Amino acid sequence: MYQLINHTTMKQYLVLSAMAIVFLTSCGNSKKEGDATLNDKKATLEKLKGEKNTIDAKISTLETEIAKLDTSAGAAQKTKLVAVQTLAPQDFSHYIELQGRVDAENVSFITPRGQPGQVKAIYVKQGDYVKKGQLLLKLDDAVVQQNVVAARQGLESIKTQLSYAKNIYQRQKNLWDQGIGTEVQLITAKNNVATLENQLNASQENVKTIQEQSNLSRVYSDVNGVADIVTVKLGETFGTLGAGVIKIVNNNQLKVVSNIPENYLGSVKKGGSVIVQMPDVNKTFNVSVSFVGSSIDLINRGFVVEAKLPSDPSLKPNQIALMKIRDYTASNALAIPLNTLQNDEKGKFVMVANTENGKMHAHKRSVEIGSLSGDMVEVKSGLKAGDTLITEGYGSLYEGQLLTLK
Repeated sequence: MYQLINHTTMKQYLVLSAMAIVFLTSCGNSKKEGDATLNDKKATLEKLKGEKNTIDAKISTLETEIAKLDTSAGAAQKTKLVAVQTLAPQDFSHYIELQGRVDAENVSFITPRGQPGQVKAIYVKQGDYVKKGQLLLKLDDAVVQQNVVAARQGLESIKTQLSYAKNIYQRQKNLWDQGIGTEVQLITAKNNVATLENQLNASQENVKTIQEQSNLSRVYSDVNGVADIVTVKLGETFGTLGAGVIKIVNNNQLKVVSNIPENYLGSVKKGGSVIVQMPDVNKTFNVSVSFVGSSIDLINRGFVVEAKLPSDPSLKPNQIALMKIRDYTASNALAIPLNTLQNDEKGKFVMVANTENGKMHAHKRSVEIGSLSGDMVEVKSGLKAGDTLITEGYGSLYEGQLLTLK
């Protein structure tokens, strides 16, 4: 009984095992078959895409060739919407664009004419308009004034002595004329007068010198202008390093100053045209170069250029200025917008429009360019006056394509 049951159980186990193996095998084969089908479809798709790209390229090439060879197919061509410009001769200029700053022709930092001295009085404040020769400060001159008084007293004493000596000489001369007295007495009296006259002259010069020293204690403005900085204080010593400052600026004589790279040394000349733009006050001035430096700076490898500005109350020293210095000009030149210029393996070209049989077609035109000015570029060759330049929609044009104007 036990053996029969065991045998039967074994047969059932074997049957179930076989069924499981068949099921697993069938599942594995199904997965493999599914992956293979997916890969095949992907490969087929990539192949078709490649064939489509090839066909599209051939179609495009054939369309271009047909457009060139078969004029009867023009009606079937796709037209392109463009904007054009008729070229005309004009004056063309190139400018060197630089950043500069406004500077004053007359800027004076006031200093004493003599030795530094203690400030006793201040006659100017910041913002005042002063004239040349106007008194600004008075320094301590007590010692000098004492010397002036002493010199004048000495001068008066010499004048008194000279008057007495002249009186003695005249008396002695009168006696000599009457035959009274000796020649020695006359000569002595005369020499005394001469000596005192020399002393008087020397004393007078000494008084002038001391008086001039006294005037040095008065500080005057040496220019007309505005007191831009006044930091002087009573009691301090004026004229020494670190002491107060008086700065006078004349804004009626301003200039713009900049530094130009040395490679432009041969292009910038005195009298050349300059456009000065003041962005802070939104003003533009057309002036000329007033000064060109004759040496190259060792550090920045440039030279100084200046242009005088007209008097304008809105301009201040050290303002930022933009300078455009003209270094090239050509009359009757052809200039085109820079963005219309294109490049290929043969060089630079533009697209122009020509009317043929009542229809407008695009044509490629190789050009040689010159100088650049802003967004315009000079054309040396390849175009002529009257040519119709395509200024919009030129990017995807081909030779001979039909055009429609915007």
